[in-house]
Amino acid sequence: MAQATANANVLKIPGPPVFATDAEVRLHRKRMLAAAFRLFSRFGFDEGVAGHITARDPERLDHFWVNPFGMHFGQIRASDLILVNHHGDVVEGKYPVNGAAFAIHSRVHIARPDVIAAAHAHSIHGKSWASLGRPLDPITQDACAFYEDHAVFADFTGVVYETTEGERIAQALGQRKAAILQNHGLLTVGHCVEEAAWWFITMDRSC
Repeated sequence: MAQATANANVLKIPGPPVFATDAEVRLHRKRMLAAAFRLFSRFGFDEGVAGHITARDPERLDHFWVNPFGMHFGQIRASDLILVNHHGDVVEGKYPVNGAAFAIHSRVHIARPDVIAAAHAHSIHGKSWASLGRPLDPITQDACAFYEDHAVFADFTGVVYETTEGERIAQALGQRKAAILQNHGLLTVGHCVEEAAWWFITMDRSC
């Protein structure tokens, strides 16, 4: 343990940021959320108006920040994000919420109080693998990160408009970090925005 600490000091490995107030945490999460959308755009994870990443508000824990409906991922700024409560009402922001984003993410956030962020999109590789209705094979070093830590949600009923569908997705996800939504796409969660976004990116690559 002492050796590991000494090595970390020598290498100057950065740790997670520390904030003094909820306002500072909120601003950081919103900035990371906007950055994640820019990354998703760069990787081609944008499919029309489909796809969303959410971040739990640090103060109002039953609220989450999400992208506005109809805004391209590559244009989203922190100031464009909207705050939505678990009834689907836009509490802050001037844009409407994507109904599917609310139906899925609100139930995931309710079921997983440990989760800060969740990411879902219809990426090309993710959709292709999801059509098979099977988990990832642990055949590469990267894919092994998901071994016994992701689920397959096989009860696809079309575009998600009802929270009951979100509840079933959350139940299938369980305590895992990712889910393959059969005939739909991928869903990942994390204890910060960066984690949820990274798991999505590497899961899509594994697909």
